[in-house]
Amino acid sequence: MNFENLTLAQAASEIRNKKISPVEYVRALLSRIDELEPKLHAWVTIDRERALQEAKACEDEVRGGRLRGPLHGVPIGLKDIFRTKGLRTTAGSRFLQDYVPDYDSESVTQLQRAGAIILGKTVTTEFATYDAGPTRNPWNTACTPGGSSSGSAVAVAARMCPAATGTQTVGSIGRPAAYCGVVGFMPTQARVSRSGVFPVSWSLDHIGGFTRSVADSHLFLEALCGQAIPKVQAPKPLRIGALREFFAEI
Repeated sequence: MNFENLTLAQAASEIRNKKISPVEYVRALLSRIDELEPKLHAWVTIDRERALQEAKACEDEVRGGRLRGPLHGVPIGLKDIFRTKGLRTTAGSRFLQDYVPDYDSESVTQLQRAGAIILGKTVTTEFATYDAGPTRNPWNTACTPGGSSSGSAVAVAARMCPAATGTQTVGSIGRPAAYCGVVGFMPTQARVSRSGVFPVSWSLDHIGGFTRSVADSHLFLEALCGQAIPKVQAPKPLRIGALREFFAEI
């Protein structure tokens, strides 16, 4: 099976139905990272040992008929401004290159409760501001991937993981999603807790993420906030009128 092409929902379903092994899945994505990371620079820290340990625990739980949540055994990436207990969190700054938090961001806790496995931390611009730095666009390495959530967008686009967290204060989810050809979502500000995430602007910061489908975004958002999000009915077709005298000569 081509593990890297699995979407978030597909991977969760295959693991839940015992069709794929979380350990094999994590190993496949780590191999993918090893192959592509030298030219894309999407990751700051790869938590190999712990990711494989968690995958083994998830695999044992599946065999025993136990699931932690909807993302049980699925590996994901975290933008490196999300604090992670026991795992380096640099916020893209050399001043924090050795900072290891003693607690997790609330959204990270929610993802772990949903069963997600943390592969590692993805590149962010320094304190989620300024330019995209060393990370390269996976479709054309001469081009920028956009920022500040550059590493997360690239990791998902390059199929190093099926989903990754991001944040947006101005355009830090929408721009990298557009540049890298993935689905970026920025929910309303209060939907996902910002606790434990390095702030840029308390009044403008939003927590969201990147996936490769809209359905995956819905699943990932539910895991991030720890609650079900009802699906909205598509609106009826709209009629649009244009005033001739203002916009056209007919």
